[in-house]
Amino acid sequence: MTGVRIDKWLWAARFFKTRTQASHACELGRIESNGQRVKPAREVRVGDRLEVKTPGGVFQIDVILLSEIRGPATVAQTLYRETEESREARQKLAEDRKAAPNFESLREGKPSKRDRRQLGRLRGRM
Repeated sequence: MTGVRIDKWLWAARFFKTRTQASHACELGRIESNGQRVKPAREVRVGDRLEVKTPGGVFQIDVILLSEIRGPATVAQTLYRETEESREARQKLAEDRKAAPNFESLREGKPSKRDRRQLGRLRGRM
C-alpha cells in the first residue's frame, strides 16, 4: 500500500469520529500536509508531516503507518508520532484554559428587571 486517502487515514487514526467529519475538515482547510492545504481525496504516505486542527488542539504529526481500517485506540496511536513542540503547545493551552476564570457559571437563568435596566443603560438605550 503506497498511499491512503487522507480522510480515511484521519478517521482510522481517530482524529475524527466519522469519515464525513474528516472530509469536512479537509474542505475547510483545517488539514495541511507538508505545509499545503489538502482535499479529502489526497493520498497520505509514510513520512508525511500533517498539521491537524481539531477542537482538541492543533496536532503536528509525522505519519508512520498507513491504515484504512478503524481499530482500537491503542492501534490508532501507532499510526503517527506527534512532534514535541506540538505536544508542549497543546499542554500549555490546556493549562491556560484551566487557569482562566469560568464566566459561564456566574449567572444562571434570565436577567432580572434590575439587570435588564443596567444592560439597557450600558447599551445607551435609556
